Amino acid sequence: MKPIPISIQLYSVREEAKANFPAVLKRIAKMGYVGVEFAGLHGLSPKEVRAILDDLGLVASSTHGPMPNESNAAEVIETANILGYTRHISGFGRDQFATKEKTLEAGAIAKKAAEALKGSGVTFGLHNHDFEFSSRYDGKYAHELMMAAAPGAFAELDTYWIKVGGADPAAIVRQYGARAPLLHIKDGPCTREQAMTAVGKGIMPWKDVIGAASPATEWLVVELDRCDTDMMEAVAESCRYLVANGFAKGAR
Repeated sequence: MKPIPISIQLYSVREEAKANFPAVLKRIAKMGYVGVEFAGLHGLSPKEVRAILDDLGLVASSTHGPMPNESNAAEVIETANILGYTRHISGFGRDQFATKEKTLEAGAIAKKAAEALKGSGVTFGLHNHDFEFSSRYDGKYAHELMMAAAPGAFAELDTYWIKVGGADPAAIVRQYGARAPLLHIKDGPCTREQAMTAVGKGIMPWKDVIGAASPATEWLVVELDRCDTDMMEAVAESCRYLVANGFAKGAR
């Protein structure tokens, strides 16, 4: 298995970033992360953030942002071009998967979102939580129905939430193959109620999960939604674990 470049979803360190975003990016670079996945720019312009990334030797792997449509597509594309990523990701809430009909509606929305960016060089993807895998319709996971209805969208598979939802993350990663160019990596007790841990401190079977990744996988993206320990140390420890075990390729 070839190590996959490592990024971090900056939502993980949102509280620290609110106070001093440039300082957080500097610490992330020192930890050994290669890339960052955005969840807002904390009051800075895309050009200001790009200058910081270039200075630190970081690259933008991707972003989480609004659902693309005809009215915002130009801005979505411009921001991506300035920051240097080609992967724009959105998602849906729990209620969108309450019925088969709502699930297919989500797929229709995602299909239009992908079409809004078509030909721009920026591609559209969907990030999952547990509820896409805790609901089944016609014998298929809600996630599978949604993705089938949006053939132009890629999947950013959140491997932890897949397991929390009751599915086998390694099997799902293998099923999606090259259609899942980004994998979200988080660890913990795999319950919705309890906080997450640094990667390597929980029960996720990383050898199986990352071993199932397609050779076309572009990034492992660490994301800890919440953690009972110091978040900055947890994301640093996550990077060290993934690189030391040969799963991820870090900056050093």
